[in-house]
Amino acid sequence: MTPYVADPVYLNGRFLPLAEAGISPLDRGFLYGDGVYEVIPVYSRRPFRIDEHLHRLQGTLNGIRLANPLSVEDWKVVVEKLVAEAPWDDQSVYLQVTRGADDKRDHAFPPASVVPTAFAFSSPLVTTPADIRARGVAAITVADQRWARCDLKVISLLANVLARQQAVEEGCAEALLIRDGFLKEGAASNIFVVKDGVLLAPPKTQLMLPGITYDVIIELARLHGLPLAVREIAENELRDADEVWMTSSTKEILAITRLDGEPVGHGAQAGRPGPIGEQMWQWYQDFKNTVMRKG
Repeated sequence: MTPYVADPVYLNGRFLPLAEAGISPLDRGFLYGDGVYEVIPVYSRRPFRIDEHLHRLQGTLNGIRLANPLSVEDWKVVVEKLVAEAPWDDQSVYLQVTRGADDKRDHAFPPASVVPTAFAFSSPLVTTPADIRARGVAAITVADQRWARCDLKVISLLANVLARQQAVEEGCAEALLIRDGFLKEGAASNIFVVKDGVLLAPPKTQLMLPGITYDVIIELARLHGLPLAVREIAENELRDADEVWMTSSTKEILAITRLDGEPVGHGAQAGRPGPIGEQMWQWYQDFKNTVMRKG
């Protein structure tokens, strides 16, 4: 066990200490990044929307033509065991499936006799500290150099890693990905924009990973009557926004208050978290406490 990974972990049908878990160096996840993953947030030891997460996992497996080694019910048993054994009430359960280990390195799929590798573990779910949330964070924009199936949650994340590292090296929290003049998402988050009181959200296409938190925010906007437009967001609209948010299960709703070194917003509100983002954060907290923590 480490401060970030609980014992036991799950690997290929067994629950065992992290220190004893190992895979073949010929595993295709190691050699090619040939695999998929999913992350399930857990609140008060209750997995949030586990069916939706497992549905997204299956969709990604289908997208790369990889058989799911476990049924939905078996995955739920794995998650339940990991959650019960971990020391934290709020957790983040990571699932990964690779195409397994052949006896050679060959780009083509291995024989059907090669069994996929299934791995899972639990970590603490740590959200943004209050002082950071109160002032917001800085971000940069970068060219989106990923492949054309960004809707698949695959473990081949090198382009995201490089974008996020560029942000870190510039003292920023996130890199916003721009493709053909339009905002897609962050390197590790979804991005929302507010302009003239309207919440703008990039649409779900093959060029964006559809986040579960993204869905919650859309639902909350509609529930509370916040004007909403799900459409492509041009780069110039991003730069002229009143508010910009990054969202994920750990970031929740976090204001981006500086973009490429310039303050986000206008007038006295420039460079500060905006009122609509603050309202959405409160709606999200209410939803978390009344729904997410209740199962």
